[in-house]
Amino acid sequence: MEHYRVVNPATGQTEREYPTATDAELREALDRADRAQRDWAARKPAERAAALHRVADLYEERREQLAAVITREMGKPVKQGLGEIAIVVSIYRYYADHGEEFLKEEELQVASGGRAVVRKEAVGTLLGIMPWNFPYYQVARFAAPNLMLGNAVLLKHAPQCPESALEMERIFLDAGLPEGAYTNIFATNEQIETLIGDDRVQGVSLTGSERAGAAVAEICGRNLKKVVLELGGSDPYLILGVSDLDRVVKNTLTGRMLNAGQACNASKRIIALDEHYDAFVERYTEAVRAIVPGDPADPDTYMGPLSSQKALDTLDEQVQDAVGKGATVLAGGRRIDRPGAWYEPTVLAGITPDMRAHQEELFGPVALLFKAGDEDEAVAFANHSPYGLSASVQTDDAEQADRVARRLQTGMVFVGGPAGTAAELPFGGVKRSGFGRELGRFGMEEFANHKLVKLVR
Repeated sequence: MEHYRVVNPATGQTEREYPTATDAELREALDRADRAQRDWAARKPAERAAALHRVADLYEERREQLAAVITREMGKPVKQGLGEIAIVVSIYRYYADHGEEFLKEEELQVASGGRAVVRKEAVGTLLGIMPWNFPYYQVARFAAPNLMLGNAVLLKHAPQCPESALEMERIFLDAGLPEGAYTNIFATNEQIETLIGDDRVQGVSLTGSERAGAAVAEICGRNLKKVVLELGGSDPYLILGVSDLDRVVKNTLTGRMLNAGQACNASKRIIALDEHYDAFVERYTEAVRAIVPGDPADPDTYMGPLSSQKALDTLDEQVQDAVGKGATVLAGGRRIDRPGAWYEPTVLAGITPDMRAHQEELFGPVALLFKAGDEDEAVAFANHSPYGLSASVQTDDAEQADRVARRLQTGMVFVGGPAGTAAELPFGGVKRSGFGRELGRFGMEEFANHKLVKLVR
C-alpha cells in the first residue's frame, strides 16, 4: 500500500497525509481522461501550443510557491528548486514553440508510384509514473511533448510528493486544458497494474529505479503496452586531460553533489588518468569538505538533507559496506547527527568489485574515485557497469573527445562538463538504464502513431 504524505526530510516530521484513491475514483479518472483525450486531440495544434504557453506562464508566476513545496517534500534547496522550475518553463515553451513543426506530415519517396505520407497522431491516454528527485522536471519532460501531441496524461507521482503533484494538476486546469487531459492519481502499485491492463491506457512512461522499471515493463509486456523507461545510472566522468584544474574540480563537484547527489545522471564514478589523479584528488577532496549541508529553505544553502530516512539508510549501508571491505574515506562517510535525513558529503577511493558500491547506484552525495593508466583502461572501466545513462569526458584534445565518445556505452556523452539537460536535447540511456528517449524532437516520437497514408494512382 502506498502512503502519500509529506515528511519533511530536514526535520523528520510528518506534515500532512493524503488518502489513496479508491478503485471507483480511479475508474472515474480514467473515464474523464478518455473523454478529454478525444476532445484534446481534435483541437488544432496551435490551440494546444497556446495552452502549453499558458502552463509555462503559470509555472513562472508561481515559482516561489512551487519551490517551497518541494523543499518541504524532498529537501531540495530552494535556489535549486527555482532552477528546476526554470528548466520546466523552458520545456513547455519548447514544445509550444516547436510542436507544430514536429507534427508536420512527412512525405515519402514512393518507388511503386502514387503518393505516401506519414502523419504523427496521438495514441490515446498515457500513464506516467514519476520519481521524487526532480518533482516538476520529470513530469514536464513526459507531459509536455505528449500533451502537445494530443495524448491525455494520468500521472502517478512518488508517494512523498503529493503536494507538488496537486500543484501541477491545478496548473493544467488553470491553463485551460479540458478536465481529464492531465489527471493526478494517488494510486497504489496494485491499482497501477489494473490501470495498465485497461484498453484505454495506450502506453506507460516510468522514471525510477531498475526494480520498479522491471516490474512495470513486465506488466506492460503482458498487456502489449508500449513503455519508456528511464532508470538508474552510475555515470562515469573521465578526466583524460587537464589544462584548468579549477574548472575540472568545479565540473566534477557540480556533476556529483548537485541536488545532494540525487540524480540518475550524476557523475558517480570519477576516473582520472595517473598523471592527473593526485592533483585532482587533493583539490576535489578539499572542495567536498568545504560543503556544509544546511537548511534547504535558506537561499544560500547548496546542499540540504537526503530525500527521506529510507534514502539515508540505503546510502549509509552502501558506504559502510565499502569501508568495511577496505575502501578509503577521503571525506565524510557518516550520517550527520541531527533530526532528519542528513549525510556528510563523501569521497571514497579504493573501491573493489566485492563492494556494493562497485555495481550499485549510490543515490546521494558520495563520489567514487578511480585511477586509470591510459585512455583504454579508463574507457574499459567506464563501460564496466550494468548501467549506461550518460558519461562525461574531460580533455582538450578534440579528436580524443570524439574517439572516446564513440567508445562509451551510454545514451548520452557530455564533453568538457558534467551531464546536464535541456529541452532540445534527447534524454535516455542503454543497458539497465532503460530505453526510449524524452525531450527534443524524439520526445514526441515515443507515443505517436506514425500513420501511413498511401494515395494510390
